[in-house]
Amino acid sequence: MTRFVLVHGAFGGSWCWEPVLPGLQAAGHQVEAIDLPGAGADLTPLAEVTLDAYAERICQTLAQGPPALLVGASMGGMAITQAAARCPQQIAALAYVSAFAPGDGQSLLDLTSMPEAAGDQVQANLVVEGDPPFGTLPAKAARHAVYNCATDEQAAWAGERHGPQALAPFTQPFTLGDQAREFAALPRAYVSCLQDRAIALAMQRRMLSAAGCNPVIEIDTDHSPWLSATAETVAALNRIADELVPG
Repeated sequence: MTRFVLVHGAFGGSWCWEPVLPGLQAAGHQVEAIDLPGAGADLTPLAEVTLDAYAERICQTLAQGPPALLVGASMGGMAITQAAARCPQQIAALAYVSAFAPGDGQSLLDLTSMPEAAGDQVQANLVVEGDPPFGTLPAKAARHAVYNCATDEQAAWAGERHGPQALAPFTQPFTLGDQAREFAALPRAYVSCLQDRAIALAMQRRMLSAAGCNPVIEIDTDHSPWLSATAETVAALNRIADELVPG
């Protein structure tokens, strides 16, 4: 049995992981999906939403149990990486699900500006407003950018749950801190989505190579495999647990 802690991406919440929970639980795992600050049901003011706040919330969750397989989707990859630098002793392994995997000093916007990231349909369709600024993704754009392999019913279910996304965490770089050796020792895996319109396949491959991810599991679907390819995502996470988490 593996303890999973699941972290959502931009515009999301713990609800994103609802489709995969039954499959992971049926395999005997302990599974927790959390809301990052300012997302889902969490009421943290947007002005207080930062990458460090994400990491703190994750580390608080991890501290409530044994070391976990920490899973991040999309922007959640930034959050789990920062958390892993803060509390590596609480993590058994990291799993990136079509997610950003930064190096020291890199922000999400740094990654999306790389040549391999060209054509990012989330950045192309992001609507920015407010002070402090936040972004939204209109339903039609979300269908095109992140749910292009989902059914109409699935896309509508997810789109109705989308929330505003604070933009500060997009601009703030991952910082390694003083536990670099422990962070570097963490096993890492990557679930790569071949029809992803948010993180281009070339960009996924650049990041997973730089991060030393192994295994790399490919799913022929969009940026939201937890919804559009649920069974395959459950199988991938089960495989990662089997290969990377002792006992």
